[in-house]
Amino acid sequence: MTSLPRFVAAGEALTDLLATGPGTWTSQTGGSTWNVARVVARLGIPSAFAGAVGRDVFGLELAAANTAAGLDQRFLQQVDRPPLLAVVHERHPPRYFFIGTDSADLHFDPDHLPAGWQDGAAWVHFGGISLAREPLASTLVALACDLKLRGTKISYDPNFRALMDERYDGTLRTMAGLADVVKVSDEDVRGLFRQDDTDAAFAALHAMNPAATYLFTRGGDGACLVRPDGAWHAAAPAVDVVDTVGAGDASIGGLLYSLMTWPERAGGSHLRIAVAAGTAACRVAGAQPPALDAVLALADAIVVRRQERTHRALDFAAPGQQYFGKQLQR
Repeated sequence: MTSLPRFVAAGEALTDLLATGPGTWTSQTGGSTWNVARVVARLGIPSAFAGAVGRDVFGLELAAANTAAGLDQRFLQQVDRPPLLAVVHERHPPRYFFIGTDSADLHFDPDHLPAGWQDGAAWVHFGGISLAREPLASTLVALACDLKLRGTKISYDPNFRALMDERYDGTLRTMAGLADVVKVSDEDVRGLFRQDDTDAAFAALHAMNPAATYLFTRGGDGACLVRPDGAWHAAAPAVDVVDTVGAGDASIGGLLYSLMTWPERAGGSHLRIAVAAGTAACRVAGAQPPALDAVLALADAIVVRRQERTHRALDFAAPGQQYFGKQLQR
């Protein structure tokens, strides 16, 4: 393999330990940024996951799954450190905690990536808990800043988790400001801004970088795509939902695939592909990347409506509104 990937996702690959009954568990490979890399690769764009895993049994499973997904193996680093585990001890609603003191993911080193890889990457994606765990978080933010200076497109999905408390606020501001595309859910913005007003929280996020494209997913209320040239809304098509795990990763992966494949298309077309990818992922168990033909078939049935920029969720935060202890300015 000599050519460089057009898409790279940098962050965490981990193992989910899922409770299946009293005293019984099963394991699954996962990690939000790793999932996004797999989605984009499955849709047909040469892709890689840039991160570190261990040499233990969990790391070996992740490395094998990375290869099976068609990701560029040169970007996955294996180190002699413990695994990062997400222990999901309750499923409905999910309750979990992470085990990862000095774990392998924290030892990712961008200097060990293939020479000249930045010249081949059109987009690089960041997000997940990798941006909330030091020293990896600082490494990735520095990498994102360098890529931005080089003219590389940046996408960002915070994918809120409980460890993203007030210590994460600076990272949120920095990454939102760097990003060309930001993906968030309604649950994400409520958690990130620590308040229950979803529309006001999204408005505060949007105010951090009004020039970016935002994919805002709202569960049963569908999804919005907000760009400087307009805003669009789409409802998800009715399907038999098997599992929603990985749907958010599939939706941002679908959006990035669309932007890379058809950059000239209007926002509504890109939103249609994003919603279709997220919906397709819900039809199978686990975080399985959807096939391109399934995404395109679903996209044909999705109705997109262009919106006027008058709704609070599609506008800036009100002048003087307080977030992170500071006033946001128009």
